[in-house]
Amino acid sequence: MSTDPAAGAPAPVDVLLVDDHLMFRAGVRASLDARVNVVGEAADVDAAVEAAHALRPAVVLLDVHLPGGLGGGGAEVARRCADLAPGTRFLALSVSDAAEDVVAVIRAGARGYVTKAITGPELSGAIQRVAAGDAVFSPRLAGFVLDAFGTGMGDVAIADDELDRLSAREQEVMRLIARGYTYREVASKLFISVKTVETHVSAVLRKLQLSSRHELTRWAAARRIL
Repeated sequence: MSTDPAAGAPAPVDVLLVDDHLMFRAGVRASLDARVNVVGEAADVDAAVEAAHALRPAVVLLDVHLPGGLGGGGAEVARRCADLAPGTRFLALSVSDAAEDVVAVIRAGARGYVTKAITGPELSGAIQRVAAGDAVFSPRLAGFVLDAFGTGMGDVAIADDELDRLSAREQEVMRLIARGYTYREVASKLFISVKTVETHVSAVLRKLQLSSRHELTRWAAARRIL
C-alpha cells in the first residue's frame, strides 16, 4: 500500500467491486470512505475476471454467489485470477455466513470474508488490511476457517463430501432453491431456462437421495449451506 508523501497518509486502495446487484454496488460505493478508490465494477464471473486482469486493483471485493462462468461463483473468479497474486488480493463480501461458502472461497485464494452486515467504515478498514496482506474475517466466521485449515474439517468436511456428488451448477441451483427461490427466479438469476432448472433440481434430489425441495431445504440448513 503506497503513501501520499504530501499528506503523509496511506494512499487510497484501488478496488474492483463485484456483485450482480446494481443497487447493492451503488450502496457499497456510497458507504466506502476516502481510504478506498473504486476503479471498476463487474456483475458476473466472466466480467469480473476480465476487469481484474485489465485493472489489476489492489483488492477485488467479491460477492460469493455470482452468475456466469462455469457456475463456480466468486470462488471461480479468485481461481481464474490466481496469476494476479500477490499484487491483487480478494475479499469476499456476502449475505451468506455458511461454513461451506466461507471455506470454498478461502480455498480458492481469498484473503478474507465479511458479511453484508458490516458498516462502511469497517469495510473500508477491512479492504485496507487485506491490501496490506492481512487476513480479515467477520468474528463468527473465523472459527470456520480454523476448523477447515487448522484442527480438522468437522461438519464442513461432511458437507464437502456430500456436495462433491453435485456439479458446480447443481450446487448453485441447490442453494437458491433451498433458500426459497422459485424455479423462475433461479432461471432469471442464473441466466438459464426454467426447464434447465427443473433438470438440475431433479439431479440434485436424486444424488442426495431426497424426495422434495422441502427436504432439500432441511438438508442444506442442517449443514449450514443456506
